[in-house]
Amino acid sequence: MLKIPDFMREMKRGEETAVANLLTAAFGQKDEAQLVETLRKSRAIAGEMVLPMEGEVVGYAALSKMVAPKGWLCLAPVAIRPDLQGRGYGRRLTGMITQWAEISGQTVVVLGDPDFYTRCGFHPIAEDFSSPYPLTHTLTAGPGKAKVKDLIYPKAFGA
Repeated sequence: MLKIPDFMREMKRGEETAVANLLTAAFGQKDEAQLVETLRKSRAIAGEMVLPMEGEVVGYAALSKMVAPKGWLCLAPVAIRPDLQGRGYGRRLTGMITQWAEISGQTVVVLGDPDFYTRCGFHPIAEDFSSPYPLTHTLTAGPGKAKVKDLIYPKAFGA
């Protein structure tokens, strides 16, 4: 029988350890799991989504509140269990977030591989923004309009 993930859903209380284990396995280190823990403790997390399959968490995405521009969100990290990578699950998970951003009028920023994120619906950010990270790898979904042109990420990203 073909095994496929269920629909993406909001992370439930008690799944924190499963998410930490997934992030460590997907990235081969604990940095991303520690980032998420720090974002939670600082109350910068706006939402956490998981991709369940047969009772296990096999995918994860976090949205955090940007310091500036106010009201913008940052997508990071995004992870799929290593043995399921390359099957399009990460692209679909991320694509659902970009569709939500477009429909809701919410701007989401992501820092990462431009080839991957453009396939998911993100667009390169305007060159008139400033960021502590390379603009060549900074993309947005949603309206992307802001009076403030400085990207200021939650403090946890600098830790």
